[in-house]
Amino acid sequence: MNPLPRLIAALLACLLMLPGLAAAAAAAATAPATLPADSVYRLDAALTDQDGRALAFADARGQVRLVSMFYASCPYVCPMLIEQGKAIEHALDAESRARLRVLLVTLDVERDTPEVLARLAEQRRVDTTRWTLAQPAAADLRKIAAVLGVQYRQLPDGEFNHSTVISLLDPQGRVLAQTSRLGGEADPEFIAAVQAALKAAPQD
Repeated sequence: MNPLPRLIAALLACLLMLPGLAAAAAAAATAPATLPADSVYRLDAALTDQDGRALAFADARGQVRLVSMFYASCPYVCPMLIEQGKAIEHALDAESRARLRVLLVTLDVERDTPEVLARLAEQRRVDTTRWTLAQPAAADLRKIAAVLGVQYRQLPDGEFNHSTVISLLDPQGRVLAQTSRLGGEADPEFIAAVQAALKAAPQD
């Protein structure tokens, strides 16, 4: 049995019970009743994408999505994480690839402005019709990291130590699978999970 849904639901419940997260609790109370209890989309989090557009963490509801966290000035691990996302895409056929969405949320909320993220998207040659690089509201950063299982800490020099978890979300925001593989070929078990999720998802 996959333990991720139960862990996500428990973590969301804990987050919403903390006194400092009253706003998140209020948002959860108004969340669509159709969202499952273990949906990360029950977390109301504000983002700004690489084009300066405001969006919500749950805006890709209805689509299969890969989600991870990174930061633009990262010299080594984050470029590898982006390349791993592209490797996952390239393991899919063209039709499946066109239906997959990718969200990368920066950990560096102060320096990674939309302009910085737009330059990075161009440098890394990602397809911004399907990929979104986003700056979260500072108050939402740790909450997003928590529901995605991403651990991080900022170093004295402004850089970040962080885990490299890529999460696969179904159209309702449930975490179906995760991988931390970097470099080389994409994780075959994770690819199989992506393919199964896309096959099960409703067609537009």
